[in-house]
Amino acid sequence: MNKILEQAKMINDEIVSWRRYFHENAETHLNLPKTTAFVMGKLREFGYEPVEICQSGVLAIAGGKKPGKTFLIRGDMDALPIKEETALSFKSTTGNMHACGHDFHTAMMLGAAKILKENENEINGTVKLMFQPAEETLAGAKAMVEAGILEDPKVDAAMMIHIFSGMPLPDGVVAFSGPGAVSATSDWFKINIKGKGGHGAMPHATFDPLNVAAHIHIALQEINSRETDPEKTVVVTVGEMHGGSTGNIIPDTAFLQGTIRTFDDEVREFTKKRLVEISEGIGKTFRCEVDVELFNACPSVINDEELSKSIPSYTAEMLGKEAVLDIYAATGKTQRMSGSEDFAYVSEKVPALFLGISASVSVDGVIYPQHHPKVVFDESILATGTAVYANSAIQWLKNH
Repeated sequence: MNKILEQAKMINDEIVSWRRYFHENAETHLNLPKTTAFVMGKLREFGYEPVEICQSGVLAIAGGKKPGKTFLIRGDMDALPIKEETALSFKSTTGNMHACGHDFHTAMMLGAAKILKENENEINGTVKLMFQPAEETLAGAKAMVEAGILEDPKVDAAMMIHIFSGMPLPDGVVAFSGPGAVSATSDWFKINIKGKGGHGAMPHATFDPLNVAAHIHIALQEINSRETDPEKTVVVTVGEMHGGSTGNIIPDTAFLQGTIRTFDDEVREFTKKRLVEISEGIGKTFRCEVDVELFNACPSVINDEELSKSIPSYTAEMLGKEAVLDIYAATGKTQRMSGSEDFAYVSEKVPALFLGISASVSVDGVIYPQHHPKVVFDESILATGTAVYANSAIQWLKNH
Protein backbone atom coordinates (compact mmCIF):
# COMPACT_ATOMS: atom_id res chain seq x y z
CA MET A 1 0.00 0.00 0.00
CA ASN A 2 1.15 3.55 -0.73
CA LYS A 3 2.75 5.06 2.36
CA ILE A 4 0.58 8.19 2.39
CA LEU A 5 -2.62 6.18 1.94
CA GLU A 6 -1.58 3.83 4.74
CA GLN A 7 -0.94 6.77 7.07
CA ALA A 8 -4.34 8.25 6.20
CA LYS A 9 -6.09 4.98 7.01
CA MET A 10 -4.24 4.74 10.31
CA ILE A 11 -5.70 8.08 11.46
CA ASN A 12 -9.15 7.47 9.97
CA ASP A 13 -10.88 7.39 13.36
CA GLU A 14 -9.44 10.80 14.22
CA ILE A 15 -10.54 12.27 10.89
CA VAL A 16 -14.06 10.92 11.43
CA SER A 17 -14.21 12.44 14.91
CA TRP A 18 -13.08 15.83 13.59
CA ARG A 19 -15.66 15.71 10.84
CA ARG A 20 -18.41 14.97 13.35
CA TYR A 21 -17.32 17.86 15.55
CA PHE A 22 -17.52 20.27 12.61
CA HIS A 23 -20.89 18.83 11.58
CA GLU A 24 -22.39 19.21 15.04
CA ASN A 25 -21.05 22.77 15.38
CA ALA A 26 -21.87 24.01 11.86
CA GLU A 27 -21.17 27.72 11.32
CA THR A 28 -21.77 30.00 8.35
CA HIS A 29 -20.18 32.69 6.19
CA LEU A 30 -17.16 34.38 7.81
CA ASN A 31 -18.40 33.70 11.34
CA LEU A 32 -16.65 30.44 12.23
CA PRO A 33 -15.28 30.95 15.77
CA LYS A 34 -15.60 27.33 16.97
CA THR A 35 -14.43 25.85 13.69
CA THR A 36 -11.45 28.19 13.41
CA ALA A 37 -10.41 27.64 17.03
CA PHE A 38 -10.61 23.86 16.63
CA VAL A 39 -8.60 23.88 13.39
CA MET A 40 -5.89 26.15 14.80
CA GLY A 41 -5.71 24.09 17.98
CA LYS A 42 -5.18 20.85 16.06
CA LEU A 43 -2.61 22.46 13.78
CA ARG A 44 -0.63 23.59 16.84
CA GLU A 45 -0.82 20.03 18.21
CA PHE A 46 0.72 18.80 14.95
CA GLY A 47 3.58 21.29 15.22
CA TYR A 48 2.37 24.12 13.00
CA GLU A 49 2.23 27.83 13.71
CA PRO A 50 -1.13 28.67 12.06
CA VAL A 51 -2.12 32.25 11.30
CA GLU A 52 -5.62 33.68 10.93
CA ILE A 53 -4.86 35.96 7.97
CA CYS A 54 -8.42 37.28 7.69
CA GLN A 55 -11.66 36.62 9.56
CA SER A 56 -11.83 32.82 10.01
CA GLY A 57 -9.27 32.31 7.22
CA VAL A 58 -6.41 30.09 8.46
CA LEU A 59 -3.01 29.57 6.84
CA ALA A 60 -0.49 26.89 7.84
CA ILE A 61 2.78 26.00 6.13
CA ALA A 62 4.45 22.60 5.84
CA GLY A 63 7.89 21.88 4.42
CA GLY A 64 10.26 24.67 3.51
CA LYS A 65 13.25 22.64 4.68
CA LYS A 66 14.29 21.87 1.11
CA PRO A 67 14.36 24.30 -1.83
CA GLY A 68 11.54 24.00 -4.30
CA LYS A 69 8.22 25.39 -5.45
CA THR A 70 5.09 26.08 -3.40
CA PHE A 71 1.89 24.04 -3.71
CA LEU A 72 -1.38 25.10 -2.05
CA ILE A 73 -4.20 22.83 -0.92
CA ARG A 74 -7.55 24.31 0.05
CA GLY A 75 -10.44 23.15 2.21
CA ASP A 76 -13.55 25.25 2.84
CA MET A 77 -15.08 25.25 6.33
CA ASP A 78 -18.48 27.00 6.24
CA ALA A 79 -21.95 25.47 6.41
CA LEU A 80 -25.36 26.55 5.13
CA PRO A 81 -28.24 28.27 6.98
CA ILE A 82 -30.35 25.10 6.72
CA LYS A 83 -32.07 23.26 9.58
CA GLU A 84 -30.86 19.68 9.45
CA GLU A 85 -33.43 16.87 8.99
CA THR A 86 -31.20 13.79 9.26
CA ALA A 87 -31.24 11.13 11.98
CA LEU A 88 -27.48 11.37 12.59
CA SER A 89 -26.40 11.07 16.23
CA PHE A 90 -24.09 14.05 15.66
CA LYS A 91 -26.59 16.24 13.78
CA SER A 92 -26.08 19.98 13.96
CA THR A 93 -27.01 21.81 17.15
CA THR A 94 -26.64 25.32 15.69
CA GLY A 95 -29.56 25.66 13.28
CA ASN A 96 -27.07 25.52 10.41
CA MET A 97 -26.04 22.42 8.44
CA HIS A 98 -23.02 21.08 6.61
CA ALA A 99 -25.25 20.12 3.69
CA CYS A 100 -22.48 20.66 1.13
CA GLY A 101 -19.77 18.53 2.72
CA HIS A 102 -17.41 21.25 3.89
CA ASP A 103 -17.08 19.46 7.23
CA PHE A 104 -15.46 16.64 5.22
CA HIS A 105 -13.12 19.04 3.46
CA THR A 106 -11.94 20.58 6.72
CA ALA A 107 -11.40 17.21 8.40
CA MET A 108 -9.52 15.86 5.38
CA MET A 109 -7.33 18.95 5.34
CA LEU A 110 -6.48 18.41 9.01
CA GLY A 111 -5.62 14.79 8.23
CA ALA A 112 -3.42 15.94 5.36
CA ALA A 113 -1.78 18.50 7.65
CA LYS A 114 -0.88 15.77 10.14
CA ILE A 115 0.57 13.53 7.40
CA LEU A 116 2.50 16.37 5.78
CA LYS A 117 4.07 17.30 9.10
CA GLU A 118 5.07 13.67 9.69
CA ASN A 119 6.66 13.57 6.21
CA GLU A 120 8.05 17.08 6.22
CA ASN A 121 11.58 15.98 5.35
CA GLU A 122 10.25 14.51 2.09
CA ILE A 123 8.64 17.76 0.91
CA ASN A 124 10.72 19.28 -1.89
CA GLY A 125 9.56 22.84 -1.36
CA THR A 126 6.60 24.22 0.54
CA VAL A 127 2.95 23.26 1.05
CA LYS A 128 0.46 25.95 2.02
CA LEU A 129 -2.71 24.78 3.74
CA MET A 130 -5.66 27.11 3.11
CA PHE A 131 -8.55 26.65 5.54
CA GLN A 132 -11.19 28.92 4.03
CA PRO A 133 -14.45 30.43 5.32
CA ALA A 134 -17.42 31.74 3.33
CA GLU A 135 -17.35 29.60 0.20
CA GLU A 136 -21.14 29.37 0.17
CA THR A 137 -21.36 33.17 0.06
CA LEU A 138 -18.50 33.39 -2.47
CA ALA A 139 -16.53 35.70 -0.17
CA GLY A 140 -13.87 33.62 1.59
CA ALA A 141 -11.38 32.81 -1.17
CA LYS A 142 -11.34 36.41 -2.35
CA ALA A 143 -10.71 37.61 1.21
CA MET A 144 -7.82 35.17 1.66
CA VAL A 145 -6.28 36.08 -1.71
CA GLU A 146 -6.50 39.76 -0.78
CA ALA A 147 -4.88 38.91 2.58
CA GLY A 148 -1.86 37.46 0.74
CA ILE A 149 -2.43 33.68 0.82
CA LEU A 150 -0.76 33.33 -2.60
CA GLU A 151 2.36 35.32 -1.66
CA ASP A 152 5.44 34.98 0.57
CA PRO A 153 6.27 32.41 -0.65
CA LYS A 154 4.53 32.78 -3.99
CA VAL A 155 2.21 29.86 -4.80
CA ASP A 156 3.10 28.00 -8.01
CA ALA A 157 0.09 25.66 -8.18
CA ALA A 158 -3.05 24.92 -6.16
CA MET A 159 -5.78 22.31 -5.83
CA MET A 160 -9.04 21.72 -4.00
CA ILE A 161 -11.29 18.73 -3.35
CA HIS A 162 -15.08 18.72 -3.22
CA ILE A 163 -17.16 15.71 -2.22
CA PHE A 164 -20.45 15.08 -3.99
CA SER A 165 -23.74 13.32 -3.33
CA GLY A 166 -25.95 11.97 -6.08
CA MET A 167 -23.35 11.92 -8.82
CA PRO A 168 -23.66 9.05 -11.35
CA LEU A 169 -20.41 7.56 -10.07
CA PRO A 170 -19.45 4.58 -7.88
CA ASP A 171 -19.00 5.62 -4.27
CA GLY A 172 -15.46 6.64 -3.43
CA VAL A 173 -14.33 7.35 -6.99
CA VAL A 174 -12.02 10.35 -7.42
CA ALA A 175 -13.19 12.27 -10.49
CA PHE A 176 -11.19 14.72 -12.60
CA SER A 177 -13.11 17.06 -14.91
CA GLY A 178 -10.38 18.05 -17.37
CA PRO A 179 -8.78 21.37 -18.36
CA GLY A 180 -10.62 24.65 -18.83
CA ALA A 181 -13.69 26.14 -17.13
CA VAL A 182 -15.27 23.61 -14.75
CA SER A 183 -17.68 25.81 -12.80
CA ALA A 184 -20.07 28.56 -13.81
CA THR A 185 -19.67 32.23 -13.09
CA SER A 186 -22.08 33.61 -10.53
CA ASP A 187 -23.81 36.97 -10.22
CA TRP A 188 -26.45 37.54 -7.57
CA PHE A 189 -29.21 40.04 -8.18
CA LYS A 190 -31.94 41.70 -6.13
CA ILE A 191 -34.82 43.46 -7.87
CA ASN A 192 -36.49 46.00 -5.59
CA ILE A 193 -39.98 47.12 -6.60
CA LYS A 194 -41.70 50.20 -5.17
CA GLY A 195 -45.36 50.71 -5.92
CA LYS A 196 -48.38 52.19 -4.16
CA GLY A 197 -50.29 49.94 -1.81
CA GLY A 198 -53.93 49.95 -0.90
CA HIS A 199 -57.10 47.97 -0.27
CA GLY A 200 -57.33 44.65 -2.10
CA ALA A 201 -60.90 45.48 -3.13
CA MET A 202 -59.81 48.69 -4.90
CA PRO A 203 -56.75 47.71 -7.02
CA HIS A 204 -57.41 50.58 -9.46
CA ALA A 205 -56.16 52.95 -6.76
CA THR A 206 -52.84 51.14 -6.40
CA PHE A 207 -49.64 50.44 -8.35
CA ASP A 208 -49.27 46.75 -7.57
CA PRO A 209 -45.63 45.65 -6.96
CA LEU A 210 -46.67 41.98 -6.78
CA ASN A 211 -48.03 42.18 -10.32
CA VAL A 212 -44.69 43.64 -11.44
CA ALA A 213 -42.78 40.91 -9.59
CA ALA A 214 -44.81 38.20 -11.33
CA HIS A 215 -44.25 39.69 -14.79
CA ILE A 216 -40.52 40.14 -14.17
CA HIS A 217 -40.15 36.56 -12.96
CA ILE A 218 -41.71 35.18 -16.15
CA ALA A 219 -40.00 37.64 -18.50
CA LEU A 220 -36.48 36.90 -17.24
CA GLN A 221 -36.72 33.36 -18.63
CA GLU A 222 -36.90 34.84 -22.15
CA ILE A 223 -33.22 35.80 -21.86
CA ASN A 224 -32.31 32.14 -22.08
CA SER A 225 -35.07 30.86 -24.36
CA ARG A 226 -35.18 33.71 -26.91
CA GLU A 227 -32.08 35.89 -26.58
CA THR A 228 -29.15 33.51 -26.00
CA ASP A 229 -27.41 31.37 -28.62
CA PRO A 230 -28.67 27.78 -28.09
CA GLU A 231 -25.07 26.55 -28.22
CA LYS A 232 -24.27 28.64 -25.16
CA THR A 233 -25.55 28.27 -21.61
CA VAL A 234 -27.08 30.68 -19.13
CA VAL A 235 -29.30 29.98 -16.14
CA VAL A 236 -31.31 32.79 -14.54
CA THR A 237 -32.86 31.59 -11.29
CA VAL A 238 -35.20 33.53 -9.02
CA GLY A 239 -34.92 31.81 -5.66
CA GLU A 240 -36.64 34.35 -3.43
CA MET A 241 -39.77 36.51 -3.80
CA HIS A 242 -41.28 38.63 -1.07
CA GLY A 243 -44.11 41.11 -0.82
CA GLY A 244 -47.18 41.66 1.26
CA SER A 245 -48.32 40.40 4.63
CA THR A 246 -51.96 39.42 4.17
CA GLY A 247 -54.43 38.50 1.45
CA ASN A 248 -56.60 41.63 1.30
CA ILE A 249 -53.93 44.32 1.12
CA ILE A 250 -51.80 45.29 -1.89
CA PRO A 251 -48.38 46.18 -0.47
CA ASP A 252 -46.18 49.16 -1.26
CA THR A 253 -43.08 47.09 -2.04
CA ALA A 254 -41.84 43.70 -3.16
CA PHE A 255 -38.55 42.16 -4.23
CA LEU A 256 -37.07 39.21 -6.09
CA GLN A 257 -33.62 37.76 -5.55
CA GLY A 258 -31.68 35.23 -7.59
CA THR A 259 -28.57 34.29 -9.52
CA ILE A 260 -27.13 34.26 -13.04
CA ARG A 261 -24.85 31.35 -14.05
CA THR A 262 -22.92 30.92 -17.29
CA PHE A 263 -19.52 29.85 -18.64
CA ASP A 264 -19.19 32.66 -21.17
CA ASP A 265 -18.12 36.21 -20.24
CA GLU A 266 -19.96 37.76 -23.19
CA VAL A 267 -23.19 35.96 -22.29
CA ARG A 268 -22.65 36.95 -18.66
CA GLU A 269 -22.46 40.68 -19.43
CA PHE A 270 -25.37 40.51 -21.90
CA THR A 271 -27.57 38.72 -19.35
CA LYS A 272 -26.86 41.27 -16.62
CA LYS A 273 -27.66 44.12 -19.03
CA ARG A 274 -30.93 42.53 -20.16
CA LEU A 275 -31.96 41.68 -16.59
CA VAL A 276 -31.77 45.37 -15.70
CA GLU A 277 -33.53 46.51 -18.91
CA ILE A 278 -36.37 43.99 -18.62
CA SER A 279 -36.96 44.67 -14.91
CA GLU A 280 -36.96 48.45 -15.26
CA GLY A 281 -39.11 48.27 -18.41
CA ILE A 282 -41.80 46.16 -16.75
CA GLY A 283 -41.74 48.49 -13.76
CA LYS A 284 -42.45 51.48 -16.00
CA THR A 285 -45.19 49.57 -17.82
CA PHE A 286 -47.10 49.06 -14.57
CA ARG A 287 -46.19 52.41 -12.97
CA CYS A 288 -43.78 51.09 -10.34
CA GLU A 289 -40.20 52.07 -9.58
CA VAL A 290 -37.65 49.28 -10.01
CA ASP A 291 -34.07 49.23 -8.79
CA VAL A 292 -31.74 46.32 -9.63
CA GLU A 293 -28.74 45.44 -7.45
CA LEU A 294 -25.98 43.14 -8.78
CA PHE A 295 -23.55 41.66 -6.25
CA ASN A 296 -21.55 38.57 -5.16
CA ALA A 297 -19.89 38.27 -8.56
CA CYS A 298 -17.62 35.23 -8.97
CA PRO A 299 -15.68 34.00 -12.04
CA SER A 300 -15.33 30.39 -13.22
CA VAL A 301 -12.83 27.92 -11.80
CA ILE A 302 -10.31 27.20 -14.56
CA ASN A 303 -8.54 23.84 -14.40
CA ASP A 304 -4.92 24.02 -15.47
CA GLU A 305 -3.94 21.69 -18.32
CA GLU A 306 -0.73 20.39 -16.72
CA LEU A 307 -2.37 19.76 -13.33
CA SER A 308 -5.24 18.01 -15.14
CA LYS A 309 -2.66 15.44 -16.31
CA SER A 310 -0.25 15.15 -13.39
CA ILE A 311 -2.64 14.97 -10.38
CA PRO A 312 -4.82 12.18 -11.88
CA SER A 313 -1.62 10.25 -12.59
CA TYR A 314 -0.34 10.58 -9.01
CA THR A 315 -3.79 9.64 -7.67
CA ALA A 316 -4.09 6.54 -9.86
CA GLU A 317 -0.62 5.40 -8.77
CA MET A 318 -1.70 5.69 -5.13
CA LEU A 319 -5.29 4.39 -5.25
CA GLY A 320 -5.27 2.20 -8.35
CA LYS A 321 -6.70 3.05 -11.76
CA GLU A 322 -10.12 1.64 -10.86
CA ALA A 323 -10.57 4.29 -8.16
CA VAL A 324 -9.94 7.21 -10.53
CA LEU A 325 -12.17 8.60 -13.27
CA ASP A 326 -10.42 10.99 -15.65
CA ILE A 327 -13.44 12.31 -17.54
CA TYR A 328 -11.43 14.27 -20.09
CA ALA A 329 -9.16 11.30 -20.88
CA ALA A 330 -12.21 9.06 -21.26
CA THR A 331 -14.42 11.38 -23.32
CA GLY A 332 -12.25 14.15 -24.75
CA LYS A 333 -14.57 16.68 -23.12
CA THR A 334 -14.22 18.72 -19.94
CA GLN A 335 -17.05 18.06 -17.49
CA ARG A 336 -18.55 21.34 -16.27
CA MET A 337 -20.93 22.04 -13.40
CA SER A 338 -23.49 24.83 -13.41
CA GLY A 339 -22.82 25.62 -9.77
CA SER A 340 -20.24 28.23 -8.78
CA GLU A 341 -17.13 27.87 -6.63
CA ASP A 342 -15.07 30.73 -5.23
CA PHE A 343 -11.82 28.80 -5.61
CA ALA A 344 -12.08 30.67 -8.92
CA TYR A 345 -10.31 33.58 -7.24
CA VAL A 346 -7.30 31.31 -6.75
CA SER A 347 -7.45 29.87 -10.27
CA GLU A 348 -7.45 33.44 -11.64
CA LYS A 349 -3.99 33.96 -10.15
CA VAL A 350 -2.18 30.60 -10.29
CA PRO A 351 -2.48 27.24 -12.09
CA ALA A 352 -5.18 25.35 -10.19
CA LEU A 353 -7.22 22.16 -10.14
CA PHE A 354 -10.72 21.24 -8.93
CA LEU A 355 -11.39 17.54 -8.31
CA GLY A 356 -14.31 15.64 -6.82
CA ILE A 357 -14.94 12.51 -4.77
CA SER A 358 -18.24 10.64 -4.87
CA ALA A 359 -19.63 10.19 -1.35
CA SER A 360 -23.32 9.31 -1.73
CA VAL A 361 -25.39 7.57 0.94
CA SER A 362 -28.90 6.22 0.40
CA VAL A 363 -31.38 7.20 3.12
CA ASP A 364 -34.52 5.02 3.02
CA GLY A 365 -33.88 4.38 -0.66
CA VAL A 366 -33.27 8.02 -1.54
CA ILE A 367 -29.93 9.68 -2.32
CA TYR A 368 -30.38 13.34 -1.42
CA PRO A 369 -28.35 15.99 -3.24
CA GLN A 370 -26.06 18.68 -1.87
CA HIS A 371 -27.85 21.52 -0.02
CA HIS A 372 -30.76 19.27 1.00
CA PRO A 373 -31.66 19.13 4.74
CA LYS A 374 -31.66 15.30 4.59
CA VAL A 375 -28.40 14.75 2.71
CA VAL A 376 -25.93 12.29 4.28
CA PHE A 377 -22.36 11.73 3.08
CA ASP A 378 -20.23 8.59 3.21
CA GLU A 379 -17.51 8.87 5.86
CA SER A 380 -15.55 5.99 4.32
CA ILE A 381 -14.07 8.42 1.77
CA LEU A 382 -12.42 10.58 4.44
CA ALA A 383 -9.11 8.70 4.42
CA THR A 384 -9.09 8.72 0.62
CA GLY A 385 -9.56 12.47 0.44
CA THR A 386 -6.93 13.04 3.11
CA ALA A 387 -4.42 10.94 1.18
CA VAL A 388 -5.21 12.67 -2.13
CA TYR A 389 -4.58 16.09 -0.57
CA ALA A 390 -1.23 15.10 0.94
CA ASN A 391 -0.01 12.89 -1.89
CA SER A 392 -0.83 15.43 -4.60
CA ALA A 393 1.20 18.11 -2.85
CA ILE A 394 4.21 15.87 -2.16
CA GLN A 395 4.29 14.33 -5.64
CA TRP A 396 3.77 17.58 -7.54
CA LEU A 397 6.61 19.26 -5.66
CA LYS A 398 8.81 16.21 -6.18
CA ASN A 399 8.22 16.29 -9.93
CA HIS A 400 8.49 20.05 -10.39
